[in-house]
Amino acid sequence: MNLLSAQNLSHTFEYELFNDVCLELQSKESIAIIGASGSGKSTLLHILSTLLKADKGSVTLLGDDISTLKKSKLAKIKRDSLGLIFQSHYLFKGFSAYENLEVAAMLSKEPIEDELLERLKILEPINQKVTELSGGQQQRVSIARVLTKKPRVIFADEPTGNLDKQTAHEVMELFFEYLDKYNAGMVLVTHDEDLAFMCDSVYRLEDKELKKVK
Repeated sequence: MNLLSAQNLSHTFEYELFNDVCLELQSKESIAIIGASGSGKSTLLHILSTLLKADKGSVTLLGDDISTLKKSKLAKIKRDSLGLIFQSHYLFKGFSAYENLEVAAMLSKEPIEDELLERLKILEPINQKVTELSGGQQQRVSIARVLTKKPRVIFADEPTGNLDKQTAHEVMELFFEYLDKYNAGMVLVTHDEDLAFMCDSVYRLEDKELKKVK
């Protein structure tokens, strides 16, 4: 099943970042986007995930052209079907790690699974305040928060940036298992080419073009 279709995307800030970008994401598929800093990788991810509107082109998510949707329908898709993971975790700092997951669980009406917390090695400190956790633990809590929602499409921008290499690989394997189990898809932006090439497809954003390299 097609989860995401981007057609002829172009975007400019002070200068043109990219033009005529096309991308397709199917269920159970993982896509990585690599490229130099400033090439527009994160901007492209923000457009695909509805956080930003492209200057030109269209994005279809789960069969809907997002430019034609009412705000209420778009908000529902973002809440129920999209999972966004950033290197900056955006956790609620006044809450415990578990309370952060409870917010996602209540909104999505999905349970918090101990197995997921164990896989991410956060079961033991889960009741500590976010501010008492290390950067790597906070990163893994933010990943757990997104996976608890059971999204159909995961958008991840350097999701393992605060993790050591072994843990980063374990998290990637967890993502792949999730995609297969829930017929989901993932678009990953990363500087780590080793992690990128673990994905099904790899694209490089370079010279304003998105070029497939795997």
